Amino acid sequence: MITCFIRYEIDPFKTAAFEQYARNWGQAIPRCGADLIGYFAPHEGSATTAYAAYNIESLAAYERYRARLQEDALGRENYAFSQREQFIRKEDRIFLRLVSAPHAALIKE
Repeated sequence: MITCFIRYEIDPFKTAAFEQYARNWGQAIPRCGADLIGYFAPHEGSATTAYAAYNIESLAAYERYRARLQEDALGRENYAFSQREQFIRKEDRIFLRLVSAPHAALIKE
């Protein structure tokens, strides 16, 4: 299992558009085969940094997922929405694997 983390730089005056974008992906991403952890919009601190994260089985599964997402009607419309409204200034994507699992319970002495 790998986790895709996406760091967005967004227009601070278009946070509502980013939130709509996130809700749309909340429908399309799970339908297309990834386990969405969530989208996170600015709340305190930076007004321009947002994140998204989802789990996927492997990079090969990621390629299949991306193909399904490109065929998904809501996926296509959401991408077009982001292009039209231009609320995303920059997007960085990284794939990481969890190395601390299994997480142990605290042992009381």
